[in-house]
Formats: sequence, structure tokens, C-alpha cells
Amino acid sequence: MAGELPTNKTWLGGDTALARAVGRPVRRFLGIEAAGGILLMVATVVALVWANSPWSDSYHDLWHAEFHLSIGGLALEHHGHPLTLHQLVNDALMAIFFFVVGLEIKRELVAGHLRDRRAAMLPAAAAIGGMVVPALLFFALNPSGDASAGWGIPMATDIAFAVGVVSILGPRVSTSLKVFLLSLAIVDDIGAILVIAVFYTSELATEWLVLAVATALTVAVLTRAKVWYTPFYLLLGALLWYATFRSGIHATIAGVAMGLLAPAKSLLELGEAPPIDMEEMDAHHLRTAKFRLNESVSVAARLEHQLHPFTSFFIVPVFALANAGIELNGDALSDALTSPITLGVVLGLVVGKVVGISLFTMGAVRLGLSSLPAGATVRHVVGISAIAGIGFTVSLFVTGLAYDAPVLQDEAKVGILFASVVAAVMGVAVLSGARAIGTGGGTEVRDPEPGAAADHGVDDRQGP
Repeated sequence: MAGELPTNKTWLGGDTALARAVGRPVRRFLGIEAAGGILLMVATVVALVWANSPWSDSYHDLWHAEFHLSIGGLALEHHGHPLTLHQLVNDALMAIFFFVVGLEIKRELVAGHLRDRRAAMLPAAAAIGGMVVPALLFFALNPSGDASAGWGIPMATDIAFAVGVVSILGPRVSTSLKVFLLSLAIVDDIGAILVIAVFYTSELATEWLVLAVATALTVAVLTRAKVWYTPFYLLLGALLWYATFRSGIHATIAGVAMGLLAPAKSLLELGEAPPIDMEEMDAHHLRTAKFRLNESVSVAARLEHQLHPFTSFFIVPVFALANAGIELNGDALSDALTSPITLGVVLGLVVGKVVGISLFTMGAVRLGLSSLPAGATVRHVVGISAIAGIGFTVSLFVTGLAYDAPVLQDEAKVGILFASVVAAVMGVAVLSGARAIGTGGGTEVRDPEPGAAADHGVDDRQGP
């Protein structure tokens, strides 16, 4: 992988059996673009097999195990009951996932593809179409009653799965198209966050909401004053999460808020650091050089780099393991396939995404608001739109917020799983027949802005 440090002086570079058989293969796997999506798929399959095996009771017992957590007089409870392992994953671990999402949004708005208004118009228009049309199609089949609460489910796009799918298509999905897809997914995440905060919030506890707002303002003041002492932010982040959790707003919003508040500009410019004289290097000079190099990278960028592998390779697969375990017996499948909830989710993700993203994208181009990625055709847009219909992680997350009844949740989950598979197959089929950009017709591939490929997770590592 480009930019890697040499490993010949570590055990990975040695000739031991463990390094050859385990170390280097694992390292190569974690470095490929689709690694996070592959782990997510494996976790999903494990959850489905486990939930439909003779040991299905152990699956449900595990995730319904209660945790009694309290500090002084503050107890971590949900409606007066201890949190289950399932709730701990969805409320606490996913807050870290959404924290990384917040960091990605902040980076895109400050230094990424979305900082330029004209460049941002295309993915923004595409994302709006990819949210509005699926929601309307779901509403058409579920206009009232408890079922109507699921309108937010088909609005989401799963970045990890989407990147995993496009990675197998080679030159048919150029870097510029990947940037378009990932920018679209980022805007989609913004929409999902707003939907969760506004429409999937229970009764508000004013005193806790005031504390959450005050904590967020404190974080904003400290970052503005460039007080970037990590322990402060760990403490304030924990307080913000707990206050948000107790306020009635879903706790993951606290993660997003902390991500958006993280400083996205470096304290020092690289040019401010003097050259390092290796001949005079001692412990003091080493500490100084380390500090200056460290502070030449923004806090947001450092945190995203550190937490990205944790979310991609642990949190999201664990979330899938906890939420994808649907019992697929004959009666359950029969009920799901005739359920307007299942049909609404499938129609929204498979048809709504393609129609909404394609129409709004081409509309933005026709109105002169933006232009297609270099070399892209309508077929490329349709293919990317289909792949955006893979709405796995966030769709499952919204399902848990929309429905309390397990039956309704399972009907929605069946729709999500089926639609995601269909969307992936359809997207691959469309793009496989498309002309590989840059290989014919003298089309020149436009290089993205410096650092854009790495910023969007289209280099040798996986992006969420």
C-alpha cells in the first residue's frame, strides 16, 4: 500500500510462520477498500444464521442481557429499566459511529468536496432526491397508523456496503464517481441525522436538554479558544452524551454534535515547523518535533484517522450482529412479503433511490447548477443511484427508532435486507455494462482536488 512504513524491522516483516500465515494477510485485508463492507456482510450472515439456528434462544438472550450501570446517583436506564446489551450497542457504541460521521461531515464542509458551493450542488441535489422520493413512496403504501412511522427507513445509504460494491467494478467507477457517491452519502447522513433529531425524538426532558445545550456551548467556546486538551473533551463528550440520552433526544445526536464541533483546522502550519536536524536530535528536540508535527494536523483529522478503523471493523459489524438477526421462518417471510411496510421499504430503496437520485442529479445538470463527474454518462448516474439503495446500517438504526413492536421491526428488516441485495445486484449490472471511464473515446479522467481521494476513503483504506 502506498505510503506505508517499512515493516522489515517488525515481526510483520519477519519470516515467522505466524507473520506469514496470519499477520501479513490480516494487514493486507484491513488495508483494502472493501474490508469494512466485507466484515459488515459477514456479521449480517452470522446474525441471520444464528437467529435461525437451533441456538436462536442464545442469540436473543445475549442481546437482551441487562447491564446495571450507575455512578453515584446517576443510573444508565431506559424508561426506568436497565439498558440491555442491544440498547447499549445502539445508544452508546453507535454514538461513536455517528461521532465519526460528524467528523467526516465537518471535514467535507471545511476542506473536502462540499466546501465549494458549485461542486457541492450535485451530491446535495442527488441526496435530496434520494431522500424525498423514497420517503414519498413509503408513505404511498403506509399513509397512516403505526406503519407510517417508518418513512425514514428507506432514506438512508450505507457507505461501507456501497464502497464495497463499487470497489469490485474497477475502472467503470472512476475516482470522480466514487467521490460523487461518497459526497452524496455524506449529505444523506446529514439528512438522516436531522430526521432522527426532529422526527424520532421522544418526550423531551427540559432540564437535561438545557444541560446538553450548555455542554455543547462549552465545547464550542473551548475549541474557539484553542483549548484542545483531550481529557476535557472526553469528560465533556461523556456529559453531553448522558444529558442528550436523558433529554429524550436520541443519544447518537451527541456524537454528531461533538464531531461537528471538533476543530477542522490545524493549530500549526507545516511551514511553521523548522527543519529537523537528525544529527542534533535528542529527547527534547524529539518531543518538540513530535508536537509540531502532531499539531500540523487538525484535531478532527487525527480523531477520524484513529477512530475510523474502530468503527469500521468493530462497531458497525457488532451493530449488524445485534440488529440483523431476523427469524426467517415460513410464516414470518409470508407476513413480511405481504406487509406494506416491507413493500414500502423495498420500493423506496430500490425504485425511490434510482428515480430520486437520477432525476435530481440530471435536473441539477440541466439547470446549470453543476456538472457531471468527468466522463460520466447517464448510465453511470443510474448505476450509482442503484448502489445508493443499499440502505443497511442507518436503515436498521432508524427501524429501531420508528417501531417498538418486534413484528413491525422484523417486517422492515426483511425489506432492508432484500432491497439492499437487489440494489447491489442492480447497480453492478448497470455499471458493468457502462464504458470504463478514461479507457475509450479519448475521455480524460479529471483528477480530484489534492488529497480528495484520501479524504473520501477511495485510496487503500475503507471509508464509512
